[in-house]
Amino acid sequence: MGKVLIAYHHAGGTTEQMANYIGEGIRISGQEAIVKEIVDIKTADGLAGYDAYIFGAPTYSLDVPESMKKFLVMAQQVALGGKLAGAFGSYTHDVGYRHDNLAPAIIFKTLQDSLKMKPFELGPLNLTEDSVDTGEGLRACHEYGKVFGHQLAS
Repeated sequence: MGKVLIAYHHAGGTTEQMANYIGEGIRISGQEAIVKEIVDIKTADGLAGYDAYIFGAPTYSLDVPESMKKFLVMAQQVALGGKLAGAFGSYTHDVGYRHDNLAPAIIFKTLQDSLKMKPFELGPLNLTEDSVDTGEGLRACHEYGKVFGHQLAS
């Protein structure tokens, strides 16, 4: 059984809800999911010991929240290269914005380029804030977690 850390930043609770739903999907796949808020991971050592990682944050003004940026810098102190990596988050922006400008895409690119992690085949998960607490949002998060868990197992 693989052990997945789902670490997230949130302000209003939507990203936390996504993290928990993704964790449920990972558990359904037969893997272990540990869900933590990034403020609860104080040192780089708190990132060690996992088989895979999924990081999440909402999009603020087409950017990643500052606390997540600092967290990703701290993550560079741990040997995460080659580990499976995913990213997720919610947004409230107009649908005309490109998804590669949203926080999950920026985080996902950082995990690949700076931390040399193995990108998850589904890429980053982006959901509108108002869709997270719907059946569709729950299914999207569960599916993301299940596929992630299956990819980790293979």
